[in-house]
Amino acid sequence: MQMENQLQKYFGFDSFKKGQKEVVLRVISGQSAAAIFPTGAGKSLCYQLPAMLLPHMSLVVSPLLSLMKDQLDFLTAHRIPAARLDSTLARKEYNDILEKAKRGELKILMISVERFRNERFRHHLQNMKVSILVIDEAHCISEWGHNFRPEYLKLPVYKQEFGIKQALLLTATATQRVVDDMCDKFGVPKENVVITGFYRENLFIQITPTVETEKDTYLLQRIHESPKAPTIVYVTLQKTAEDVADFLCSHGINASAYHAGMESEEREGIQNRFMSGNLDCVVATIAFGMGIDKRDIRRVIHYDLPKSIENYSQEIGRSGRDGKKSVCEVLANRDNINVLENFIYGDTPERASIDGLLRRIKQNNGFIWETKLNILSNELNIRLLPLKTLLVYLEMEGIVRPKFTYFDEYFFRYNREPDSILSRFQGERRGFVKAIIEHSHTKKVLTYVDMQGIMNGYKTDRQRVIAALEYFDEQGWIELQSRQAVDVYDIMNHAFDIKAMGEKIHNLFKSKERIEIRRIHDMIGFFESGTCISKTMAEYFGEDIEKERCGHCSWCQGRKVSIEHTGTLKPFSDFDFGEITRDFTKAAMGNLSISSIVRFLCGVHTPFFSRLKIKNLPCFGILERYPYLDVENWVKQHAISLDLSV
Repeated sequence: MQMENQLQKYFGFDSFKKGQKEVVLRVISGQSAAAIFPTGAGKSLCYQLPAMLLPHMSLVVSPLLSLMKDQLDFLTAHRIPAARLDSTLARKEYNDILEKAKRGELKILMISVERFRNERFRHHLQNMKVSILVIDEAHCISEWGHNFRPEYLKLPVYKQEFGIKQALLLTATATQRVVDDMCDKFGVPKENVVITGFYRENLFIQITPTVETEKDTYLLQRIHESPKAPTIVYVTLQKTAEDVADFLCSHGINASAYHAGMESEEREGIQNRFMSGNLDCVVATIAFGMGIDKRDIRRVIHYDLPKSIENYSQEIGRSGRDGKKSVCEVLANRDNINVLENFIYGDTPERASIDGLLRRIKQNNGFIWETKLNILSNELNIRLLPLKTLLVYLEMEGIVRPKFTYFDEYFFRYNREPDSILSRFQGERRGFVKAIIEHSHTKKVLTYVDMQGIMNGYKTDRQRVIAALEYFDEQGWIELQSRQAVDVYDIMNHAFDIKAMGEKIHNLFKSKERIEIRRIHDMIGFFESGTCISKTMAEYFGEDIEKERCGHCSWCQGRKVSIEHTGTLKPFSDFDFGEITRDFTKAAMGNLSISSIVRFLCGVHTPFFSRLKIKNLPCFGILERYPYLDVENWVKQHAISLDLSV
């Protein structure tokens, strides 16, 4: 089989990009593989072409909706039978996609990693034939990576559970340590790892030391040089995105903010306008850009410092995919470093919260523990992602083991009368359906399923009940819905010491905290290194570009960079501690700790804050540009006046 012929047949391309053919050949021969290609270098084709050549469906896991949407648009344009499952779909469309997948009519199905925990999806997946599991942004599986997602650690388990024989790992940003880690977890042999390099000669990389108060003026001047050129401006905070976008708009630039605090429909509208050329500039947090294949982005400007070398590499990689010259510029100073660090400190759970979780597990009767993660997050005051990381740590310590996830509540709307549904069944099946109907109780228009009542009354198992409800839904007799995911864990060990284990787990988080803080300072060092920026970045990812100077970075143009603080922070003595914390101490209703006060002053969100709308208080984040540890020491000095233990 001539691969070039297949490439032309399905996608209209005459030749492969670097590395693509090697990956495709390994995949269609039944092997697991990994493609480590820079952003925009064609990773997606490494699964898209094999999907048409493998016997069954390719199941693609993507971390963001924007990734799925853009890839699906491309596939649809080439008449590739592909679909995505996400929460935005109407019930009928969702069910139609599932039925097509089960009938073998889809070659590609895209899902989020969380979809594997969905009891209803798992039921349907058992009836799908899958040739390969494709993991986009595969670096998320590694704790050594810059964007670790605890849910990704379950993907090798899901692969085995559902009998999927192959895996394909895709990422643009991974050091050798991360590559080795993710390939080890999926059993990808080293000879099947294809790395094409990170250096791109069309990107002009410029680090421009800029005084914080002059950033807006400089940014406007830069954009006015070519106001219609597609541009992404990256910022750290949601509020900054809105402020900078408003400033640009007020000066005639066709710009819009984009951040995770917006509704998904609004974000999708902004993305579509940018992709179609109806929006020239997007001022965004890092929520924007992943998977967006706009080939003519001429500028990526970092208004604030990026979070790490990996993030920086990924973000500038979105420019110049058409091979034409593009400018990647950082408006650099040290004034925003503390904001970046404060987010990292905010992800470390309080020791008392960790102990609280351990206490719940230890005091749980029996060896099965059920929990709703969103509720647990609120009760323990641990943000959802760190909570998932904490549970992974407990799994690594042999205390718990994830078992499965089910929905606590099933409910539906009747489209047919219950007697009409019952009349379609005979014998034992009729008795089973009757039990379901009798244990489903209607309140106004919705009917709620008493799952336990059915299981006890008819002596059946949960899976059969769910299969029946899904069948009723597929036939259009009911409109089935579910909510309240419950995670079930096996408790492997009750004998641990809460204090000792709490200390150990807290130290793991502190270690992770130090690693993430170091990433920020490694990035500063990278910008100030006094060598070719392109070459230094390539070497960071294990590539040697075989020349001392790229000729198209600010250092090669004769500008050595020194990144400085450009503003001065008032001393703590200028703040009245009682005044700036008064509203918070009242709102906290006695649930005060040193950590909670520090997070309030530094503008770090917690579930506790969301519940009490703390963000709306006038002094929330008043010290967001101060070092977290300095704020903590200052708060400790006032701990006695608040009757808090240090």
